[in-house]
Amino acid sequence: MNSSQIPHFDYIFTGTGLASLMTVYKMILSGKFSSKTILLLDQELKKVNDRTWCFWEKDELAWDPIISKKWDFALFANEKFKRNLALKPYKYNKISGIDFYNFVFEELFKHSSITFLNEKVTDINELETHVFVGTEENRYTCNYLFNSIYTKAFAERQNKYPVLQQHFVGWFIKSEKKVFNPEEVTFMDFSVEQKGNTRFMYVLSTSKTEALVEYTLFSEKLLPKKEYENEIQVYLKKLGVSQYEILEKEDGSIPMTCYPFWKKNTKRVLNIGTAGGWTKASTGYTFKSSDKKSSDLVEFIQNDASTSLNMALFHKKNRFWFYDLLLLDILHRNNELGSSIFSSLFKKGNPELIFKFLDEETSFFEDVKVILKCPKLPFIKALFRMIFLSNKSN
Repeated sequence: MNSSQIPHFDYIFTGTGLASLMTVYKMILSGKFSSKTILLLDQELKKVNDRTWCFWEKDELAWDPIISKKWDFALFANEKFKRNLALKPYKYNKISGIDFYNFVFEELFKHSSITFLNEKVTDINELETHVFVGTEENRYTCNYLFNSIYTKAFAERQNKYPVLQQHFVGWFIKSEKKVFNPEEVTFMDFSVEQKGNTRFMYVLSTSKTEALVEYTLFSEKLLPKKEYENEIQVYLKKLGVSQYEILEKEDGSIPMTCYPFWKKNTKRVLNIGTAGGWTKASTGYTFKSSDKKSSDLVEFIQNDASTSLNMALFHKKNRFWFYDLLLLDILHRNNELGSSIFSSLFKKGNPELIFKFLDEETSFFEDVKVILKCPKLPFIKALFRMIFLSNKSN
């Protein structure tokens, strides 16, 4: 196949995860890209329920039609105390992966200018005037490429920025007894044995007998799968759940790092999603962050496409990146401190202010109010380490 025969597109998305699908969907809704051709490439068909996304929000979103459950209350607990949190004005929302995929693809397939191909990407090569993309089956070119295929080696083969994982195994169960509170999500329950790590249970109750029960860690190394499942069984027994059916299982590992993925961005190639550092580094939450950044990206393309679009100019680092870096430095060095740090935030802190802070929407004065709830010494030490390293590198 010579170069004149290679199919050309205005935009190519390599990988069709959350960030890619959100961005393409918003490009369609904007009405500004109807004359543009878009190709999405992924080796997966997105026809299975492979994950659950949750996020807190005050306002209605484009995704409201596929939210399967909303909670007005949350529980935070450790081995010493429990606190029931009224989330108002926020609600905690749940979206199943398959519902999201179906919702977006239903819209995408209405547009002849958008093509989805089930092919594995093997090569991306940026040239002066276009980007070349190779798959196991074909070759394509485009003006601009959005890559969401995560290369873990970029973050893990360096020592400057700590890398943790939010890793978990969850069981969707149906209990014979009515033991769950469908009005309340268990946001974090640190009453489980910590074993030198940051470990907690996360429970999404959808009825009095049904819930997703998830054993989660913020740490460097993954566990044998049996260990997660043993802990779920122990926790269910503590809740009084003895007879139950496992309806589905899910597992995952989300990188938590402040590694500057955006430095890999170039004039024509932009890394998005986890591959672009869109995951909230201190919590592993992805949905809300991707929703915001995909909107920013669509606006960026619209505003700059008429002049000289340079993808490397999209990212802007803010103070919240630095806050996340401090927390990850602490948990990297002393992973057992996670329970005390999060407990200090939620024991007496204002839930509305905490969620606003985690959404990166607070003023600097509000930042200080949240940060002062945390244990002082670990953060002071982490701050001095960051200052020392910064001076050393200059």
